[in-house]
Amino acid sequence: MNVNLGAPYEVAIKSIIEKGYAGNRTEVIRQAIMAYKRIIEEEELMLVHRGVMAEMGELEAGKAKTHSFEEIKTILEPEP
Repeated sequence: MNVNLGAPYEVAIKSIIEKGYAGNRTEVIRQAIMAYKRIIEEEELMLVHRGVMAEMGELEAGKAKTHSFEEIKTILEPEP
């Protein structure tokens, strides 16, 4: 499959191959995809961490109601 990525990308691919980081265009694209995947995963982790920290702040400030494990168990247990 031939894909025309445009001049700036073709220059970047050629430079990466010339520097020996990849052997061919396919390898460059595969490496770029995997690098992008890692970046996305890191960003997702950072966003989850930020959300958890915001919620923990709410809990520590007393703005959110908490329940004990025993309270949750009684709520979820079926009536006899």
